[in-house]
Amino acid sequence: MKRTDIIVIICTIALLAPFFIFPGVYSFYKTFNAEHGMIMSFLKFAILSTFGECIGLRITHGRYNMPGFGIMPRALVWGILGMGISMAMTIFASGVPTLLASLGMDSAPAAMASTSLSWNKVLVAFCVSVAMNTIFAPVFMTLHKVTDTHIIATGGTLRGFFSPLHMGDILSRIDWQRQWGFVFKKTIPLFWYPAHTVTFILPGDARVLCAALLGVILGILLAIAAHKK
Repeated sequence: MKRTDIIVIICTIALLAPFFIFPGVYSFYKTFNAEHGMIMSFLKFAILSTFGECIGLRITHGRYNMPGFGIMPRALVWGILGMGISMAMTIFASGVPTLLASLGMDSAPAAMASTSLSWNKVLVAFCVSVAMNTIFAPVFMTLHKVTDTHIIATGGTLRGFFSPLHMGDILSRIDWQRQWGFVFKKTIPLFWYPAHTVTFILPGDARVLCAALLGVILGILLAIAAHKK
């Protein structure tokens, strides 16, 4: 373990400790999160998912940052994508139970809204997870890959990030064998289906927190995929 690892661990504990030590801090977080959901989605994903990518870089390259990595533009992208994830979770959590009800599972909306755990709720949560990760996740992951490639190509600076993004050129240079063989084919069914099933089983406020923590894992997985040989 390097000195930087110890510093990162200490800073992480110092950042999280007030939520457990001081009830007022967690109460403020819950209130602010309920009243300003999109702002909190931006902040949580900007901080946590970028941190996840830094951990991924540490795993693959032995450091948390390096020239051209672009922590600030990555945080900006993750914040924007985080708001998209928040919207997608709301849309699919409401739409899929309604769809199931139209197909004959009349209890689906009530099961999803229930605060008690049941097999019906697990089934509905699984259906929501499968729908969201099958329809939304591939588009989201591809967009993230495009922005990630653009950040690296422009030197990892904010000024470079706001230069013209040549979507067609970047899409033509993506390693689709890796994108399909690892990111889509493995992480979606083997990790995200069950992980988001658990997320959608949880109550609304805990669901948001769980999604933010999963953002750290997502950042690690995509970072490893980006640097995998």
